[in-house]
Amino acid sequence: MLQNASILVTGGTGSFGNTFVPQTLAKYNPSKIVIFSRDEMKQWEMAKLYGDDPRVRFFIGDVRDRERLYRALDGIDYVVHAAATKIVPTAEYNPFECIKTNVNGAMNLIDACIDKKVKGVVALSTDKASSPINLYGASKLASDKLFVAGNAYSGEHGTRFSVVRYGNVMGSRGSVIPFFMSMRDKKSLPITDTRMTRFMISLEQGVELVWHAFEDMIGGEIYVKKIPSMKVTDIANVVSPEATHEVVGIRPGEKLHEQMIGEEDTPFTYEYPEYFKILPSINSWNTSEERIKDGRLVDEGFSYRSDNNAEWMAPEELDAWIDENAEKIGKV
Repeated sequence: MLQNASILVTGGTGSFGNTFVPQTLAKYNPSKIVIFSRDEMKQWEMAKLYGDDPRVRFFIGDVRDRERLYRALDGIDYVVHAAATKIVPTAEYNPFECIKTNVNGAMNLIDACIDKKVKGVVALSTDKASSPINLYGASKLASDKLFVAGNAYSGEHGTRFSVVRYGNVMGSRGSVIPFFMSMRDKKSLPITDTRMTRFMISLEQGVELVWHAFEDMIGGEIYVKKIPSMKVTDIANVVSPEATHEVVGIRPGEKLHEQMIGEEDTPFTYEYPEYFKILPSINSWNTSEERIKDGRLVDEGFSYRSDNNAEWMAPEELDAWIDENAEKIGKV
């Protein structure tokens, strides 16, 4: 599907874009990938990695700017929407700005993609959009709903919209691993709560989930990859085995456990060997055989949280992953 296609990535200079672009170039050889973002310095640095590769283009712009999106989407076949205000405290203290990017920006992109006859759009979501307790999560839930409903708006234009959902990515700037690594020489590491658990997903797995969504989607699906969990105390022990733990308390807007799928989504959630799929509750799309395919409806009362997960990452696995990725942890 992405072979010889033209692809645009909003927020393309972030952690996801820095992994998605080289892997997609290698696997699919698209005709072009356009990195759309508002940070000129990040674009300048990222451009150095690709030299004169004619397949990689850079486009300064903001999803808040509808007219700029219309220009950027000329001739684009597929879009990955990664742009967002993501830091929880930043969203709490700057709520108007969060809404402008995460909600208004999603609306702008949906309208522009439909009018420009883009074939398919995959939007990146977050565990915080499931039963949200902070503004970031609430804004991403609203964004998810907008992209799902966008399939009804597209009508005869035929643009399809779907969502992929995952939590903090291992080694990304917002994850706990580089934070602990920056303090590994100290005698004590701060732990918010000794009970806290987190899902563990790599950027490469996130990219593969986006690829799968493009191949599988009819429109309106939310894809959730099956991934292992770890206790935060175990992560700390892997990074710095000799350090003691100082319990500092959960930060405002932070959950004890990550949740990808809540019980309220149970009637619309189907299970597959490597992922779950939440189907839309609107327009009877959740009974659509072409969307369900070979999926199995999950049991009543099902939820997918990092504490009730059936799969757990062993400390030895994380240790091996850190050794393999030490140079790039926290850089993207």
